[in-house]
Amino acid sequence: MPTHAERRLIAYSVEQLFDLVADVGKYPHFLPWCVNARVRTRTASELVADLTIGFGPFRETFTSRVDLERPSRIRVRYEKGPFRYLNNVWTFTPDERGCQVDFFVDFEFRSRLLQAAIGVVFNEAVRLMVSAFIRRAREVYGPPVTRTTLAQPAHAQPAGTGSA
Repeated sequence: MPTHAERRLIAYSVEQLFDLVADVGKYPHFLPWCVNARVRTRTASELVADLTIGFGPFRETFTSRVDLERPSRIRVRYEKGPFRYLNNVWTFTPDERGCQVDFFVDFEFRSRLLQAAIGVVFNEAVRLMVSAFIRRAREVYGPPVTRTTLAQPAHAQPAGTGSA
């Protein structure tokens, strides 16, 4: 039910941003609400991971299969846990100023209580999550090569501003 699509132009390379998103085991270090991550299996083209999300009194663990289509796409397919379904896709497109990142997430919890709880803060939570990846890129790769980072989504703040 909650769906979010966002596009940002970020002044890092396609490869850098792909690697950052594909490093699921590090998510608890920088993603809000991700309290644990365990990568069960990993190959060059796929990984299976358990993520535990926590917000307020809720803690839920889910398993997902992640297709790694280097360097252009990461597709998350839900396997088991508290959702009815979960679809998440990251697409990375080279741009002369860095990388255009398209992010899409669509999910529904089985529990109406969980669905109601996340529904209230969903859009803000997703924006914070995308901003957390941008901050993480700065931590891992240093300042962007150029200062030209723009946001083009209907729902996003400009990347590289004080809000990211």
